[in-house]
Amino acid sequence: MPLNIVVCVKNTPSSPVSVDPATGKVKREGATFAMSPYDEFAVEEAVRLKERVPGSTATAVTVGPDSSDAVLRDAISRGIDAGVLVTGPELEGGDSFATSRALAAAVRKLSAEKPVQVVLFGKNTNDGNSGVVGAQTAAWLDWPSVLSIKKIESIDDKTAVVWRSMEDGVDVLKVTLPAALGTVKEINEPRLASLKGKMAAKKAAVAKWGIAELGLAANEAGAAGAASEVLRSAPPPPRPEGLRVEGATPAEKAGKLVDILIERKLI
Repeated sequence: MPLNIVVCVKNTPSSPVSVDPATGKVKREGATFAMSPYDEFAVEEAVRLKERVPGSTATAVTVGPDSSDAVLRDAISRGIDAGVLVTGPELEGGDSFATSRALAAAVRKLSAEKPVQVVLFGKNTNDGNSGVVGAQTAAWLDWPSVLSIKKIESIDDKTAVVWRSMEDGVDVLKVTLPAALGTVKEINEPRLASLKGKMAAKKAAVAKWGIAELGLAANEAGAAGAASEVLRSAPPPPRPEGLRVEGATPAEKAGKLVDILIERKLI
């Protein structure tokens, strides 16, 4: 039986950003944005599942401003069928808790139209780097979730057998669907968008849903629905200048280095 697949993606900075020292807020003006690198592996796996199970469809979903439309078109250019942009002023300022709630509402709406079997996520994003949105989305949906998946061994519309990476090896798990699955980069090698895919992405109609379409109240979205708040951001402190060990010969340099290590109680 064909699968209905959802893959969640995020538009994140692909160039350096700075922090306003006065406000402690990240300055995004002038930065370039692209699909979060780990999301590329989730998108590729969604396309591969489509190819593996004939008749399957895949939809990319993102939460963000209107400019996040670009990340959905990127996903479509790589083989995803459609995109949904969850947007609106009420969704600004959300954390992973609020974002996962909005994503879950979008998945629920898609599933009401046609049952969704799998929601795929990247390992984390390269901005917030929390790595919890997949599991949180599954919790809102009351679905099982498995993270750190390096291989989907088999799948049908009822169950999936997956390989989960662990520090000491691999767990092979059988998961009842529907479920949320978080991928890692070992799962595949993302393809480049084809010219045909890029042309299709330009013409694709991307749906835009706000909190009204998702059935969310204003206090359940964005900053109002967040469980945490970033009070202030700061760039990492500059690295201290390194120590140069001088000496006329290698032996003299080595001796001085040993003395320094002993002085600092490192040996």
